Amino acid sequence: MPRPTRSQILRRRFGALIAATVLVAIGVWAATAAIDKVKKGSGATQGSVPVLATYKIVFPEGFTRAAMADRIQVVDEIAQVKRKIHPLLASSDYLDATSNSLLPAKYALDKKARTLEGFLFPSTYDLFEHDTAPVLIRKQLTAFRQAWGSIGLKFAKAKNLTEYDVLIIASMIEKEAVVDSERPLIAAVIYNRLHGRMPLAIDSTIRYALNVPGTRSLTASELRDPTPYNTRIHRGLPPGPISNPGLPSMKAAAHPANVDYLYFVAKPDKRHHFFTADAAAFQAYLASHGYGPHP
Repeated sequence: MPRPTRSQILRRRFGALIAATVLVAIGVWAATAAIDKVKKGSGATQGSVPVLATYKIVFPEGFTRAAMADRIQVVDEIAQVKRKIHPLLASSDYLDATSNSLLPAKYALDKKARTLEGFLFPSTYDLFEHDTAPVLIRKQLTAFRQAWGSIGLKFAKAKNLTEYDVLIIASMIEKEAVVDSERPLIAAVIYNRLHGRMPLAIDSTIRYALNVPGTRSLTASELRDPTPYNTRIHRGLPPGPISNPGLPSMKAAAHPANVDYLYFVAKPDKRHHFFTADAAAFQAYLASHGYGPHP
């Protein structure tokens, strides 16, 4: 076969170069078109997935399980009206999902199922609009375990208190204290009255059981109500937590102040309390500030 001439070789190389250039150009065009398609959302990738709206829900320290459910309802309504989003988190589902759990039994050292009152850690939670009640509850329980694991329970256990007992005490402190410095003092009163086998006489436990708001005085009949949560007439701790406490109240419940106080009552400023170990001094303070007799 005759050998190609130099000019034929050059023409063939030039043709091959043109063909390769065309192929590269086609590949670049195809890739660019695909990227544009994704960016415009016309493909089944990132662009076609709707962006999920987020929102926050805030639970203050001392909220009960019922109050948290009410807050969920309010947040849902605000989200729908003002932000035009429709959260899947429902207050009824939240109440149902927190109404019966074996988790408290691990802290009470028994096998009794209870509500998750006390374990629903109060904080600010970020949620997607498609998140449901179990998602929020898992977040709260995770936050609870982190907080609870930091407090140290050696002193309380030496007093023959279970972890659940300490949580109950923390929940009472949360409802009674306003300023952090008084939380260990209120804890001391509770410990001292338990040790002396005296009724705790903490009216917030009655309010919890009878659903009486703190803005209204308890009536004489309510103060005599036989509910197990009436710590005026029943000695010892109430059956369970009366709120969901924050970390400061947890710490105070585990580490009460080293004082002999047996009594406390709110001062006129509604923030601080009068503390004493003397029954006569306590009754005198009550009388001078318009309070009725108190156990």
